[in-house]
Amino acid sequence: MKQLLLFISVIFFSSCATQKAIDISEVAQSIDAWHKAASQANFKDYFDLMTDDAVFIGTDATENWQVADFKAYSKPYFDKGKAWSFTSLERHVYSQNRVTYFDELLDTQMGICRGSGVMKMQDGKWKIAHYVLSIAVPNENVSSLTEMKKEWDKNYIKQLLNQ
Repeated sequence: MKQLLLFISVIFFSSCATQKAIDISEVAQSIDAWHKAASQANFKDYFDLMTDDAVFIGTDATENWQVADFKAYSKPYFDKGKAWSFTSLERHVYSQNRVTYFDELLDTQMGICRGSGVMKMQDGKWKIAHYVLSIAVPNENVSSLTEMKKEWDKNYIKQLLNQ
């Protein structure tokens, strides 16, 4: 009986430990540090704040970067001392069942953009596991934008369907 109670206690306390509340401010600090590293063209710090298996989705339909490819693409920009500068205007962080995700409005060189991502605890730090960047388009401008990119979209759709 003592062994059964000990086993149940270990299981109970183990599950309580894994259900530890997420410190949202730690998550926000990590995202802010990630953006700051890019604005300072600090390649090491920027990529140290991404998981080993991270994905970055850019604004172009062709940009679905696994972290190694994203590093190769980004390195020349960082080496020139000018990567990109994103400042969060508004951010929402959500955490449920050990999954943490966020969305944010950003002030960027492209105007207002939206970023959204998934965070994962790795090496004792909150890191970006998946990030999606999109250009925010006011609803009243969607028609002119879709008309402007219509031909490009048509060609790229054809290319994707022929793969």
